[in-house]
Amino acid sequence: MKVIKRDGTSVEFDRGKIVVAVQKANAAVEKEDRVALAQIEAIAESIEGKHRARVLVEDIQDVVEQKLMELKKYALAKAYIIYRYTRALARKANTTDDGILSLIRAANKDVMEENSNKNAVTAATQRDLIAGEVSRDLTRRVLLPEYISKAHDEGALHFHDSDYFVQPIFNCCLINIGDMLDNGTVMNGKLIESPKSFQVACTVMTQIIASVASNQYGGQSVDISHLGKYLRRSYEKFSKQVRAEAGDGITEEAREALVHSLLRSELRSGVQTIQYQINTLMTTNGQSPFVTIFMNLQEGDPYIDENALIVEEVIRQRLQGIKNEKGVYVTPAFPKLIYVLDEHNCLKGGKYDYLTLLAVQCSAKRLYPDYISAKKMRENYEGNVYSCMGCRSFLTPWRNATGEYQFEGRFNQGVVSLNLPQIGILCKNKGEDAFWNLLDERLQLCFEALMCRHNALMGTKSDVSPVHWQYGAIARLGKGEVIDRYLLNGYSTMSLGYIGLYEVTKLMKEVSHTEPEGLRFATKIMHRMRAAADKWKQQTTISFGLYGTPAESLCYRFARIDKDRFGTIEDVTDKGYYTNSYHVDVREPIDAFSKFIFESQFQTISTGGAISYVEIPNMRHNLGALEDIVRFIYDNIQYAEFNTKSDYCHVCGFDGEIIVNDDFEWECPQCHNKDHARMNVTRRTCGYLGENFWNVGKTKEIKARVLHL
Repeated sequence: MKVIKRDGTSVEFDRGKIVVAVQKANAAVEKEDRVALAQIEAIAESIEGKHRARVLVEDIQDVVEQKLMELKKYALAKAYIIYRYTRALARKANTTDDGILSLIRAANKDVMEENSNKNAVTAATQRDLIAGEVSRDLTRRVLLPEYISKAHDEGALHFHDSDYFVQPIFNCCLINIGDMLDNGTVMNGKLIESPKSFQVACTVMTQIIASVASNQYGGQSVDISHLGKYLRRSYEKFSKQVRAEAGDGITEEAREALVHSLLRSELRSGVQTIQYQINTLMTTNGQSPFVTIFMNLQEGDPYIDENALIVEEVIRQRLQGIKNEKGVYVTPAFPKLIYVLDEHNCLKGGKYDYLTLLAVQCSAKRLYPDYISAKKMRENYEGNVYSCMGCRSFLTPWRNATGEYQFEGRFNQGVVSLNLPQIGILCKNKGEDAFWNLLDERLQLCFEALMCRHNALMGTKSDVSPVHWQYGAIARLGKGEVIDRYLLNGYSTMSLGYIGLYEVTKLMKEVSHTEPEGLRFATKIMHRMRAAADKWKQQTTISFGLYGTPAESLCYRFARIDKDRFGTIEDVTDKGYYTNSYHVDVREPIDAFSKFIFESQFQTISTGGAISYVEIPNMRHNLGALEDIVRFIYDNIQYAEFNTKSDYCHVCGFDGEIIVNDDFEWECPQCHNKDHARMNVTRRTCGYLGENFWNVGKTKEIKARVLHL
């Protein structure tokens, strides 16, 4: 039996510790109030006899107290409670020494594998991870109410990013990049004026991105359409330059051709600056900036032609990739790309269809970009089209003092996610009334946890991050001003995430949520969660969003906790993962079009964040099929992405079928690389970026099924 300590680490159950603790309490009371050693042993045996795979240390101590009370040893129970309290005080003066030392020894796998974009063995990254361990320890022991820490440890909910909670910083944002470029900004005490050319604008933008990333813990998004005016400035600069140098010695056509040649060169250099700077810069938290580039060509934009050129160049450079240390072109993790489909580029004869065809080629080879349907998004967000934040959460529509919708310069305060399957496990044999009551209790728990995030930010002064609060990324406050007004009245959001709609439906209805009966139940759950978020907004004026989070390793964490606690449950804990948010389980036979149609109904409820995936084979030689899906996305679903099994080795560039060797590892047949090839083939199925493992017997008969999962 594993005992989960207060710092989250696990140790083997040791009955001797119970004996020692009760004996110390024995020594503090009169002889007639003591218990015999045999009685103490019996208490320890009763706990050990529960045969649970996983138990919290607090639960053990609660049982000891209960047993002492049953023996009518009230004075001894009181002494034991005092002993627990004294130990708790001692712990509050402690830090997670083992966790920190294990990071330095590169032995803390949970922390080291939590973020695939961090190289956890480098000194710079370890400094951030060590700080995170201290923050996580303080959060669990001191900053959070004990009942919320316990709910997190038991997997009832997940309090995201506790490794940053000790600091008054927020999650993710939409940078007000237009304001910072147009009106200038300040970094490291130095004034940066509005750029005079496209190349300089690209350089300044990457500097802003790096500074913002160093002062928050989540992702950020930038709308690249703000660069259009700077590309025109470069055009005007080159026109003057050519006219001044060439005079009347060349024709107008030749002059214009020369100008466009210079402009194309600057365009390539500027976009390359963005791509290479983002992938080579190291922020203060030991990773490349977690940034998304939003590509939306808007009708009526005076710079739409320039922005079309920028979008084209961004996609072409992503299609080419970036060379790794061996000189092979690979897909960079950042920036993430979001491409907006609208009437003029949805492959129905529009002016900018050529850009979408290029985007489809990029999706087939590089997995990016993601796609947003402007048509469907306008239906869900009061006629607006805007980027999600870097973590794929969406802001709620909000009007500023002039009555205009504003999205850039806004942010998310934090995230708490709900474990839906656990509620189903606890209520499976108790009926639906018990389920709805427990769901409401857990939602209230999530609300209280989210308010811990909010209250920790209240009273924060702008000096905590000048680039955010004083120099334009979010606001332009004076030194020493508090940020409170940006935390209230709908300006920023908080996110309620959820995991396992499929599993909880299977538990309560014994059918998938793709079946009519299951769908009715699943939809009712979604509306219940959405109603709770809306009610919290009315109570607090904070915008709460229901967030279909990508979740990544959380799908595995919740499933692992519940399997340890409740055992193996068919089609629930036996898989080793829970299905992400509202998604269809990966094993269900469903085509891409039907999957998008089905999941789109949940995106309209989960407006705090939603994305749907389809798994498709290697499509680089069948682009027509991808084009059909893209057309379908525009008409049917707001936000979607392809997961392609693009058998492509990142080490040697092999473009063919990646084999599975006798040890059940992905292996490139050309260079015999394993790790990179395996990660490329499997990582996008569900978003999990940690260690791959096979949890079914290693026999050739089931090899195909294992690899599919």
